[in-house]
Amino acid sequence: MKYVLAGSSGFLGKALARDLVSDGHAVVRLVRRAPSRPDEVRWDPSAGQLDPTALADADVLVNLAGANIGRPWTPTYRKTIRESRVSTTATLASAAAALDHRPVFITQSGIGGYGKDCGDRTLTEESELGEGFLSDVVRLWEGAAEPARTAGCRVASLRTGVVIDRDAPAFQLMSLPFRLGFGGRLGSGKQYFPVVSLTDWLRAVRFVAEHDEISGPVNVDLPTPVTNQDFTTALGKALHRPTLIPVPSFVLTTLLGEFAWELIGSKRALPTKLLDAGFTFTHPTAEAALAATLS
Repeated sequence: MKYVLAGSSGFLGKALARDLVSDGHAVVRLVRRAPSRPDEVRWDPSAGQLDPTALADADVLVNLAGANIGRPWTPTYRKTIRESRVSTTATLASAAAALDHRPVFITQSGIGGYGKDCGDRTLTEESELGEGFLSDVVRLWEGAAEPARTAGCRVASLRTGVVIDRDAPAFQLMSLPFRLGFGGRLGSGKQYFPVVSLTDWLRAVRFVAEHDEISGPVNVDLPTPVTNQDFTTALGKALHRPTLIPVPSFVLTTLLGEFAWELIGSKRALPTKLLDAGFTFTHPTAEAALAATLS
C-alpha cells in the first residue's frame, strides 16, 4: 500500500514510517522545508497549500502532526496547539477531496477530548466529548476532516492514550522520577490512566487502514483500563524502584495549570471499535506494555 504521512518527524511519525517501510509499504512524507529525499513532498499547512498530485495513487493518508501539549498552555501556545492540528488536518482533507480516487483518511486525536475528569464512567466511541480546552481542540481537529468525509473518503480519528515506549518523550518524562527513586502516584491515584504500547498503536493504525468497517472516532488504549496507582506500581516494579512519594493534585495544578488534568483526571476509555472488529492487543495490560517497553 502507499501511505502519505504528515507529522513524520515526530516520535510516532518516525516509528510508523519505519514500521511501514520495513513491511514493504511505500511511504511519502509531507515536509515543510525543501525536500531532501525522493520520498518527501513539500507542503504548507498554515497556508492550506498541498498539491493534490502529491497524493496520486495514495491508499492511506495519515496525519500525526501537532504541537506538543506537555508544556504550559499560555494563550499563545493554546493557539499553537489548536492550529497545528486543525490546519494540517484541514489541508490534507481538502487535498484528499480533490482526488479522483478516495483514499482512507486517518488522523490522530486524543482521549483527552472526553473531558477533564470522567470518574468511573466507561468511555466508548459513542460517549460524548466533554468540556475544556482539549475537548474543544478535539472537536475542531476531528471536524477538520469533514471535506474528505463529504467527498466519500473513509475517515477515522484515533483517540489515543499515552503511548508507552522507551524512546517516547512522554514516557521518558513520566519515568524519570521513578528512575531517580522519587516515583509515586499522581493525585489520589484512583483516576483511570489510558495508555497503550507503541507496538499496539502501530498495529492499530494499520488495522484501521485495512478494515473498511472502521470509521469515525477510534479509541486506542489498553482493553483493560488501569488506574494511575496501578500503573505507578507496575512501573516501579518494572524499573525496580520504590513508589513511595505521591505528588498531590494541588502541586500538579499549581505547576502545570490545566494540563495537570491530563494526569489527575480520570478517563476510563475502552477501545470498543477495535475489539468489535477483531483487533487483538499484543500487550493488553499495563504490566505487559511496560515489560515490552523496558525489555
